[in-house]
Order: sequence, then structure tokens, then C-alpha cells
Amino acid sequence: MTNNDKIKIAQNVALIAGIFCTVVAILLLLNFWQISKSDPIESKALEALVERLKQEPNNEELKTEIRNFDLLARKAYFNSEWQVKTGAYLMLIGAIVLALALRFYYSLKSKIEEPDTRYENEITSRILAQKGVIIVGAVVMVLAFVASFATVDHLDDYDAASAQVAENEASVDEDQIEVIEVSKTPIADETDVVPEVQQETESAVVVAEENAAAEETASEKIENAVPEKTAAISSGLTLEAVRVNHNSLRGPLSQGVSFRKNIPTEWDAAAGTNVLWKSPIAKHGFNSPVIWGDKIFIAGADAASREVYCYDRNTGKLLWTGVANNISGSPTTVPRVTPDTGLSAPTLTTDGKAVFAIFATGDVIAFDMNGKRLWARNLGVPNNHYGHSSSLITWDGKLIVQYDTNSGGKVLALDNTTGETVWETERESKISWASPVLAEIDGSYQVVLTADPIVAGYDVKTGKELWQVECMMGEVGPSVAYSDGMVFAANEYARLVAIDVKSNSIVWEDDYYLPEASSPVAYNGLLIVCTSYGVIACYDAKSGEMYWEEDLGTTLYSSPMVAEGKLFIMDNDGVMSIYEFSKELKKISENQLGETAGTTPAFADGRIYIRGESNLYCIGK
Repeated sequence: MTNNDKIKIAQNVALIAGIFCTVVAILLLLNFWQISKSDPIESKALEALVERLKQEPNNEELKTEIRNFDLLARKAYFNSEWQVKTGAYLMLIGAIVLALALRFYYSLKSKIEEPDTRYENEITSRILAQKGVIIVGAVVMVLAFVASFATVDHLDDYDAASAQVAENEASVDEDQIEVIEVSKTPIADETDVVPEVQQETESAVVVAEENAAAEETASEKIENAVPEKTAAISSGLTLEAVRVNHNSLRGPLSQGVSFRKNIPTEWDAAAGTNVLWKSPIAKHGFNSPVIWGDKIFIAGADAASREVYCYDRNTGKLLWTGVANNISGSPTTVPRVTPDTGLSAPTLTTDGKAVFAIFATGDVIAFDMNGKRLWARNLGVPNNHYGHSSSLITWDGKLIVQYDTNSGGKVLALDNTTGETVWETERESKISWASPVLAEIDGSYQVVLTADPIVAGYDVKTGKELWQVECMMGEVGPSVAYSDGMVFAANEYARLVAIDVKSNSIVWEDDYYLPEASSPVAYNGLLIVCTSYGVIACYDAKSGEMYWEEDLGTTLYSSPMVAEGKLFIMDNDGVMSIYEFSKELKKISENQLGETAGTTPAFADGRIYIRGESNLYCIGK
């Protein structure tokens, strides 16, 4: 190849790279202009729908329309954001290629014979023309880079995306509890393992008006200021005790598998069929119920206060309300959050001695089982543009908190007794809305977390990172699934991956059905994934082969649960679909709650507990 041939190749490469950069730059500018004109966070159409909802608060079709509109708008927005970010990288690569090609071109030109004589004005004209082209191209590229970074960082300046509508619901009176029928079944002590379900002996109709004075005392709010020192909380939590109860989001170890028996499969809450009781909830929240012994816990919050509720799980009676107030460092003004997250999205956890809650303000609080405040602290208001939603889990006397925010990622363990930090580990991750999952691997327990871009495991005792796989992207909401040495992570606009923890490698991956909020569940060789638009898919956990799929045609945020050989899936309309947990698609029933619900159910022997939009339900025979 001659020197002139090399010059021509370099010239063509530079020309192509220049055209490529210019086209990408123009597309970036156009994309930026389009995004700036259609920000879903400040959507006028959405605001109009919300205003209409204020006039028609019971219009369920309007609520569904708002949810779907918001979901589609956000998907379109973040897809455009991803395109702009990708375009910025492409333009940068093109600019590097252009620079190298020009460098190579001019270095070769300097080696050939001296050019013919040119007139001075001709040389000057060419120099000016070249400078003009360079200046114009540089301006276009700079504007495109500015537009791309402005678009990518658009939400960082938003301060939690949209205003939380203050909910001023009146406090719930005990006489509002609608008790349909309660089966009296002996419940084991909180510290003991409950034996196999005992035969129900008698039923009684419970009248809520009875013992009014006692109920009034029980429902009185607990508003202690600075708590006194309390006795140490036992850290002797065992796997057997956890399996008997339902002490965290998605049940034992947060893995989505319950070991309770005689789970009901048919009910109709609107008609009262197989509904033992329902009890109103004072304040709104998206957290799911947790159970220990004969007590069930949920939380709620609005702009006025943050509260923890304890109910008798046999009668639905509100036993006590704990208020998260007078906490050092807590913000005077609550952070703004989106309506589909709220101020109380994280699910509580309990070790049978205390119950722990966290709110979007960054406040963490602990109450004993009788409602006495033990300790409280503020972790710093999370820099979160939707609202903090990562749920809590406890093990080995430690409260595990995943705190991945826009300011950086970290996981920390607080002492169950005092609330003091036992360990804190910085993470190479971006913001995440997923929750921690516990997994026993090689005889010891790990905390498994997922975020953009990593899925990683941490030693419960020390917080040391044991392994990580870079495989996620986007705004990660679903938590991982774990079964038989395999971790399964997935996220919408990313992919589904199966990770062998021991070899720290991806065994298989897929990108067809991906969840937005619902966490997958893995058990007995099968993996279940649910999309936000209502498709359920069943895979072989080892190979990734898809066995079956079904489209419910509805919005689905709740996480699937496995119990007694059955798969339980609640959609946002409050319809529970129940299937056989098998390689074949076998639907058992569909059951109506009678109100919207996007939470994950909790299980006890013979019972299912579901948090609806306004009420807590106990389902049983």
C-alpha cells in the first residue's frame, strides 16, 4: 500500500467519523428537545387526571387510568433518557476515531513531496474554511454533549419527583373492625416453634362493641419521647422460628416461600366468603404485613406522622400504635415522593422480641412487642426521586438496611438492641429500590443485594463483600430470588440472569419477560417471573427453559409467593390468582379482595393476610 493510499483511507475514515458525529449530535439535540417538552414528572395530562380523581375519589377506572398513564409515561421517558446517554457515548467514540484519523492523515501528508505553489489568498481562504467547519462542528458537538448530560441528570435535580398528597385520615376506632367469623386456633408462644396446625375446635362471632373501654386503651397511640435504656434483645433467631412465622417481606429470609399449611384457595371479600375479619388502616402505606406469633404488623405514614400498627391476628383488633416522632436528625419537612411509592413503602421486620420500621424520611425505629419504644435514629434523608422502598430484614441480632441512593450505595447492619451501627459497607452501585434477601451458602448466611450495575453477596457478621457480578442496569426495583446455590436477578429494560454463587458466574440469561417491581421466586427447580403488565412466566431454574406463560391483562407489582405446593399472585386490582406450582400451567382459582392492593400477602397456618388500599384482611375457612 502506497503512502497516498494510506492518506486516502485516513481521509475517508475521518470523513465518515465526522458525518457520524454530526448526525448523532443533531439527533441528541432533537431528543433533548423532545424530552424537555414531555417531562412525565410534570405532565399536565397526569395532573388533570389527579385533579379529577380528587372530585371522584371512588372512581376505580380513573385510578387504573392514572396508574397506566404514569407507567407508560415513565417508561417512555427513561427509554429516551437511555437513548440520549447511549448517543453521547457513541458520539464520544466517533470523535475519538475522527481525531485519530485526522492525526494519521496529517502525519502522512507531512511525509510526501512539497505541494505546488498556491496563491496567498487561496491558502487563506482554505484555512478560513477549514477553521469554520471545525468551529461549527465543535459547537454542534458541545451542544449535543451538554444536552445529553442535562438529560441524563434531569432527575437528580428534581427532589423526589412529585409531591406527596397529605393524607389526613382520622384515627381508626376499634369499633370499625368488621369481624365476620373467627376460628379459635391455639397459637404457640412467640419464642417457641409452633407445632403442626391443630384442629379448629370452635367458631364464634366476635362483636366489636364489647369491652369498649379496654379497646380504647389498647388503641391509644404510644408517643414516647426519648426512650429509656431497655434490656438487651435476644439475638437467638433460628431458621425454625422464622419458618414458623412470617417476619419479613416475602416470608422466611425474604425468599418468597412459606412453610405454612392448610392455606385457603377460595374467597370473595366483597361477599364476605371466607373472610374472617377485616380491619381499617389509619394511614396509607405500600408495605406488606409481617407476622410473629399471634401479632401482625404494618406501618403507615402521611405528612403529619409516621406510625407502626400492631393487630391481634386472630380478631383484627388494633392492639397498639407506635409513632415515629422526636427522632434526632429527622427532617422537619417530609421528602416529596411519588404516589406509587409514598412515605411508607418498606415492609417491617421482627425477631419476635422487637419490631423494626423505616420510612422515606430515613427514620428507623424499634418497638418491643407490646408497643414500647426501644430506640430510634435517622440515617439521613435518602436522596431518592421516587421515595425509599427497600424493606428491612433481621438476622444474628442485626437489622440489615439496604441504603442505595442517588448519593451512592451502601448496606449497613444496626444492633437490634441499641440501633447502633455494627458495620457499614460502601457499594459500587447506584440507586436501588430492591430489598435485601438472606441466603445460607456454604454453611453461613449472606445478605444478597441487587442494584445498577451489580448483584452481590455480603457476610452477615462482618459486612464484607464476598462476591459480585456486574449484570444489571436501570432503575432496579425487584429483589433477587435464591434457591439451591443459585441467585436470580432481573429488571425491566435490563435482563434476567441466573448466577452460580460458588463459581461467581452467569449460568444463563434471558431478556424476554422482565419485572419492574415484582420480585421473582425460585423453589424446587422452578423460577417464576411476573411483569408489571401482568404476564407470569415459569422457567426451569437450572437451564432457563420456559415451561409456561400466562397473561393476566392487568397491572402487577406484588411479588409471587409459594406455599403448600401452590403459587399465589396478587395483582393491583386486588385479584389473587392461584396456580399449582409445577411445570404445567394449572390454574386453581381467582379470588376478589374487593379493593385495590399492590402488596405481598403473609401466611399463617390456615390463614392468608392481605393489605388492601384501606383495610387489612384475614382470609381463612
